[in-house]
Amino acid sequence: MNATMPKTMPEWDAPRPTHVRYTVMSLLCGLAFVLYIDRICIGQAASVMMQDLGISKSHWGWVGVAFQIAYAIFEPTTGHWGDRYGSRRVLIRIVLWWSLFTALTGAVWKFSWEITTEIAITSFMLLLAIRFLFGAGEAGALPNAARVISIWFPPGRRGPAQALISACAQIGGMTAPWVTAFFISHPSIGWRLSFVIFGALGLVWIAIFRWFFRDDPKLHPSVNAEELAYIASGRDESIKVQAAHLTIPWGNVLTNQNIYLLGFANACSSFYSYMLFSWFPTYLKQGRGLTESQSGWLGSLPYLFGATGVLLGGYMGDFLTRRLGSRRLALGLMGTIGLGVAGVLVGSSVYADNPAVAVFLCSAGYFFAYIQLAAWWAAMSDVGGRNLGAMFGLCNMIGLSGGAISQVFLGYYVDYNESFNLTGRAAWDPAFHIYAGVLLVGGFLWLFIDPSKQVKAGQDT
Repeated sequence: MNATMPKTMPEWDAPRPTHVRYTVMSLLCGLAFVLYIDRICIGQAASVMMQDLGISKSHWGWVGVAFQIAYAIFEPTTGHWGDRYGSRRVLIRIVLWWSLFTALTGAVWKFSWEITTEIAITSFMLLLAIRFLFGAGEAGALPNAARVISIWFPPGRRGPAQALISACAQIGGMTAPWVTAFFISHPSIGWRLSFVIFGALGLVWIAIFRWFFRDDPKLHPSVNAEELAYIASGRDESIKVQAAHLTIPWGNVLTNQNIYLLGFANACSSFYSYMLFSWFPTYLKQGRGLTESQSGWLGSLPYLFGATGVLLGGYMGDFLTRRLGSRRLALGLMGTIGLGVAGVLVGSSVYADNPAVAVFLCSAGYFFAYIQLAAWWAAMSDVGGRNLGAMFGLCNMIGLSGGAISQVFLGYYVDYNESFNLTGRAAWDPAFHIYAGVLLVGGFLWLFIDPSKQVKAGQDT
């Protein structure tokens, strides 16, 4: 008996897309996790390192700035390397580099080598050099992660992926304080060996990433035609999959107001974020009188809130865009309300006598600031276009200026207050009003950001 074969297969028998893109996203999440553990751990170790190495609070602020200067200098460059040579090669090299200098941070010892009666090389200078080189390594990670997402995910599905990466970075930041506090308190480990352990995490990530990842989804042996079609859906080819020798269209960049607005809004957000990264555990110990262990656990709370905020924000951006019919309105609301509410909460924290309540208010502020960060990632992806790696690096470089100023400011501010015999909260708390004001300024800048005004692409060379 001859049966007529159906012209099309039943829907349940149709080939379905593979899910290699989710493994790629998992690798980027692992990258962000290690990135923030290695970045944040020094904040918890700060008070012990200052004591062991004989470094003042004013000078300690420059340790964070050394990292940020290198980060700012090299971020546009390493972001552009991904555009030109492919993110796989670049990410392997930069993770190897920063992991080495994470480990070497623990090798700094207290010394002073006099070259002349007026010139001496000290442990402070050695620490500055190591943290500068560490920052040069970390600089290219997020621009290249953004580039990978733009290649492996279609438009309209990048927001949640970017948000999940940012959330995993915050989970890494959340893990760092309490694990570092445990290492510092452990008689067999201490702060020096903790940096070696954290540095080794990057080597594990490199081995997995090198084996699995490909720059082009078409070259990955596990990606089927259906997944390729899904990835390509809605793509305008503004960002090439294959690395190309692109020229950066500086004329178009410098005349696009979004670059400046996104950069300075990021600077306002970073002004608060980097205080949490570098000074918050020390504030909890010296300003609020907490122990090493207590500061480690409570100091982790902002990152948990930040992870939740950026993850929620990643979905909110796409949801609000569909509901409001305007990308500018959706992202603008998230940015303005996010930083505005953050400023109010951070300013309110100084009126809380209970340290746990104060930490909760600062953490809630970080939650709203990171809803804004999800909007920033989305707007940056829209504005950056074909030169996304370089544009992301440039805007983040502007943003890092806020973090650099923040770290130096707080160290000098507290030392200045202590010179008038102010101690504890009296020396630290007034600074939080300044952090609140800067967050409010960032929310105001979001009123003028228009993600639809993309930087026009440069030419292949």
